[in-house]
Amino acid sequence: MKNEEMDALASAVRRHSTAGKSIGTSIPELHLSWFEAPTQMTALVYEPCICIVAKGAKEVLLAGESYRLDPAQFLLVSVDLPVDARVVEAKTSEPYLGLKIAFDPKVIGDLLADGSDVSSAASSTRGLDVTAVDSRLLDAVTRLVSLLDDPVDLRPLAPLILREIAHRVLTGPQGLRLRQMAMAGAPAYRIARAIRWLKDHFADPLKIETLAEQVGLSESSFYLHFKNVTTMTPLQYQKRMRLQEARSLMIGEKLDAAEAAFRVGYESPSQFSREYRRMFGAPPRQDVDAVLAATS
Repeated sequence: MKNEEMDALASAVRRHSTAGKSIGTSIPELHLSWFEAPTQMTALVYEPCICIVAKGAKEVLLAGESYRLDPAQFLLVSVDLPVDARVVEAKTSEPYLGLKIAFDPKVIGDLLADGSDVSSAASSTRGLDVTAVDSRLLDAVTRLVSLLDDPVDLRPLAPLILREIAHRVLTGPQGLRLRQMAMAGAPAYRIARAIRWLKDHFADPLKIETLAEQVGLSESSFYLHFKNVTTMTPLQYQKRMRLQEARSLMIGEKLDAAEAAFRVGYESPSQFSREYRRMFGAPPRQDVDAVLAATS
């Protein structure tokens, strides 16, 4: 039965996506992907979401930790995380077909307030993991994508199905991971607040003791729980965010390396170039030229 369900999802994704692209849809939370060949590793930031592969396979790297996503599995991301991702299995006759559904924090909070089972948690868990998708979650996701077939039903029903999908995740095997991020007072909730601050202020100087105090943790507890959730230290997280934003500025706004470095908080262009090369494997201009050539 699972094969038939996955085929139905793959068919729905293919009807509404474009070969060789990841695209948004008229449901803002829903993005679809269709690739007919493996892709290069791409640096991006995942916000809280689930990703499901209907056909093919995908690899996601979080600070060197590898997660493979095959059909009938889903990737849950519970906090904003800078990752590297690529499609590893795809061909013209059997393309990669996948999707991403973003979570609305308000919906998660409303579901918890409405009585979704919540267990107390004194620890923190990784903000990303892969789990088998069950039939009820798969059915809800397929119905969401299929709403794109009927614009008349889309507006009234999409919010209801998105709420159902959040409920299925909250009450499923990965539920604790997502609940921790919405439970006021839990260490993971405090780290989620810190991550949101870092994402919004990555160009600002970072004072660990100030940020730890801001979220109500001691400096040692802050370090421990931050690394549990992200696999990175706060400084490593800030560096990745800065470098990824600089790359986007050089590609999207055609800035030179020095200007991009300054915009994201670097004072030393030489330090920026060294750290950029360490992360992306080439100096800034060479890397950006290669990206632009590959997409032209």
